[in-house]
Amino acid sequence: MYNTERRPSMAERRPSIIASSAQYSSSSLVVPHLAGIEDPLPDTTPDKVDVLIAGTGMVESVLAAALAWQGSSVLHIDQNDYYGDTSATLTVDQLKRWVSQINETMLPCYSNAKLYVSNAIGNDNRKYISRDFGIDLSPKFLFAKSDLLSILVKSRVHQYLEFQSLSTFHTYENDSFEKLTNTKQEIFTNQNLPLMTKRNLMRFIKFVLDWEKHPQIWEPYATKSITEFLIEKFNLEPAQVNELIFSIGLCYTADTKVPHALQRIRRYLISFDVYGPFPVLYSKFGGPGELSQGFCRSAAVAGATYKLNEKLQSFDPTTKVATFTDGSKVMVSEKVIMSPTQAPRSHKHVPKQNFEIHRLTCVVEKSCSEWFTNNESGAVIVFPPGSLKSGNKRVVQALILGSGSECCPSGTCIWYLSTTEQGDRAEMDLDAALEAMEISIIRESSTDIVNDEDIVQITDNGQTVVNSVKLGQSFREYYPREPVQHLLKLYYTQHTSTPPFDIVAPSLFENETTIRANKLNKFTAEAGDNGVMYTAMPSTEISYDEVVTAAKLLYEKIVGSDDDFFDVDFEDEEEMMSNPPPAKYENAIIDDEDADHDMDADSSEFVGEMEI
Repeated sequence: MYNTERRPSMAERRPSIIASSAQYSSSSLVVPHLAGIEDPLPDTTPDKVDVLIAGTGMVESVLAAALAWQGSSVLHIDQNDYYGDTSATLTVDQLKRWVSQINETMLPCYSNAKLYVSNAIGNDNRKYISRDFGIDLSPKFLFAKSDLLSILVKSRVHQYLEFQSLSTFHTYENDSFEKLTNTKQEIFTNQNLPLMTKRNLMRFIKFVLDWEKHPQIWEPYATKSITEFLIEKFNLEPAQVNELIFSIGLCYTADTKVPHALQRIRRYLISFDVYGPFPVLYSKFGGPGELSQGFCRSAAVAGATYKLNEKLQSFDPTTKVATFTDGSKVMVSEKVIMSPTQAPRSHKHVPKQNFEIHRLTCVVEKSCSEWFTNNESGAVIVFPPGSLKSGNKRVVQALILGSGSECCPSGTCIWYLSTTEQGDRAEMDLDAALEAMEISIIRESSTDIVNDEDIVQITDNGQTVVNSVKLGQSFREYYPREPVQHLLKLYYTQHTSTPPFDIVAPSLFENETTIRANKLNKFTAEAGDNGVMYTAMPSTEISYDEVVTAAKLLYEKIVGSDDDFFDVDFEDEEEMMSNPPPAKYENAIIDDEDADHDMDADSSEFVGEMEI
């Protein structure tokens, strides 16, 4: 049966790509669609496989593809009728069912789900239909210089996807959105910055690009906060400190320790101008959901078997037989890997999810183009601690995607807000951030303001200040006549075992027995319950930085080493490149080695193109 309740993906507009290597080619191979149920489904479950993976989230999908190309036989299942699991991109009707599952306690690791859907969305001659929207459960973007992007290129999964650039980062301060200035020239011509601040800022940028080689500068502050370091060591002003910590470093608190923060700030800077004048990209037609499907497709090309609407009922670690809810069975010779959301109710030792991510997703009937750079359809807004009327103690992050992302119709926009704050305060902070965004975009697009004289502010010393979002600080008393129209509004709490800043650690996949065995130098890869090894839920990180680390750790536990992780040699390069990425980024994405070479250029020249 073919699932019609799904959004088309970019990959479905392109021919299937089959690797020409004789080692992996198979005339009987079925490559699944990249959304909904693959057609046709396999008639029977294999009798025996090396690895069984339950859940088609990002980590599980990357792992499946890596194992399949390495030569392992993989059965990849999902209890849902769509790909993505915790990383899925859902239509409105799918989202309704997902929320119902949470509220009926049928879906672990999620809680407190509340959904409002406007009457404008429906299937009976309404203005919008369910499939018009693609809502990410775990919205993320991709740094241009990252291990996942390298894997996307190396594995050719990027050919199933289409990417767009995102260069606009806003910091909310003093009731206005301040956009990060662009290029070295703009820093020095910015009349709002004193000359000494400009020099200190450039001095810090030069340092942070190579910070690990200068321990004499940062080690005395290793256990101190990044805020203290930037103020005491580089004499930076609060505005620049907030931009560096929260907009560029994407940190969650001002107390982030110096090494963690420096690494995150550097991540942004080295990603800028790798493929163009932007630091990050996002995939069209959906975020992690599209990438998950791309890796599943790659795994299927390499021989993995896929079955959706299939749930693991039990696994006997003695006989190594897995039994599914439809009565079918399979012998698993090596490992069972499972997402916590796919765990059978009988499993008692699913890893504890000790950390919370509170999310608020809104679809608004407004294009929000005022927040985007020309020819882009995405932006990031950060609300530093203390910037909201709720007195937020932690940052609120917002990812904005317009209709150019192909996730929503023309004239609408999706706002993804999230915070690591706990309890009732989290929803208060999210509501305060939402209100600030609504007021700002109405001001920005208001027809009541007709000339540039209305968007400037004269400071006490007579200096003219032009607000980055034109009706920000100077119009803080201006209130819109009509509110922003919400087409959809969703609150939910996602639980995870991954701390906000920690790189995914091996201990996340180990139980007490394994830890004791490690202390005795008798390592065993078994973890979880009854021989099942659990993956981690998506973390609070808005980037994909955790994905490859987690997949590699699991891969090593299964194979014994990660030396051949995606070590794939496609023999017919010309055929594999028959469906290149979008022309705008074609050369950059294909010539990844050239990008690596460019990153070794003289840092002073590279700094000149940084957005800061």
